[in-house]
This record gives sequence, C-alpha cells and structure tokens, in this order.
Amino acid sequence: MKRKHAPALAIGIGAAAGLRPMTVLVVIAWGLRRGWIRPGRSPFAGIVSASASKRLAELAISELIADKLPFTQSRLNPAPLASRVVSGAICGAAIHGTLKQPVSEGAVLGGLGALAAAITAYYVRQRLNREMSDFAVALLEDALAVGGGAVTIAVMTAAAE
Repeated sequence: MKRKHAPALAIGIGAAAGLRPMTVLVVIAWGLRRGWIRPGRSPFAGIVSASASKRLAELAISELIADKLPFTQSRLNPAPLASRVVSGAICGAAIHGTLKQPVSEGAVLGGLGALAAAITAYYVRQRLNREMSDFAVALLEDALAVGGGAVTIAVMTAAAE
C-alpha cells in the first residue's frame, strides 16, 4: 500500500465510524480475522483484534437495532458524538499502524472524519426523513457504514498484493 493513501483511508474509515461506530470496529476486526490486514504497530490493535470480533459483532448488532428505535438520542448529543469520534480515532490509528504510518496522525484523521460524517449525516437524515421513512433512511445509513468500511479494507488489501 502506498503510504500517500493512508490519510485518505483514515478519514474514510473515520467517516464510516461517524455513521455507525461499532459496526466499523467490526469491519476492521473482520479484516484482521480474515488476515486481509495486519494490525501493525497500533496500540489500538487489541481493541479491534480478531479475538474481540465476536463481542464487537454483538455490540454492532445492538447498535443497528437501537438506531431504528424512536427513543434513541441524537448522534449530536455529547455521549453518542464522543463514541463516534473515539471509534473513528481507533479505526484511523489501526489503519495508520497497519500502513506503518504515525498512529497519532491516523487517530486525529479518523476522529475528524467521524466528527464530520456524524454532523453531515444528522442533517442529511433530517432532510431525507421528509421524503422517506426513518427506517428506510436508517437502513441506507447502515449500508453506507458497512460499505464504506468494507471498501476501505478492500482498497488496503488490493493495494498490498
């Protein structure tokens, strides 16, 4: 993988985390478990390790269900927003560690990507809810998060071969 792509991948995985923070951690763990990516020197590799993938998957499924419930709080409230930024930072650091880049830079880029995506997705979702059901919009957001994470892993895998 060319190192010049590392910042874009960290921002991209962070953006996916801004949509669904636990789901993106599962995508990273899945890539590790399948051997498509190596954890590298990231101190966060243990969080998204192959051995943690089962527990992360359970949390991600809960997240996907909870997002569809009417009493779920706004993603812009402090706790949900912080979880998205932290998830983006962890994933960005993991990506940078895998690509032998500074993990602190990956954490910052991933966190910023998550913050930008969370804010943008909030307003896009508000707009789309005028024309579509909230459930349909939430499913679209799920697909974007899983797809964005999977594309990031695929790009890393293909370029490394």
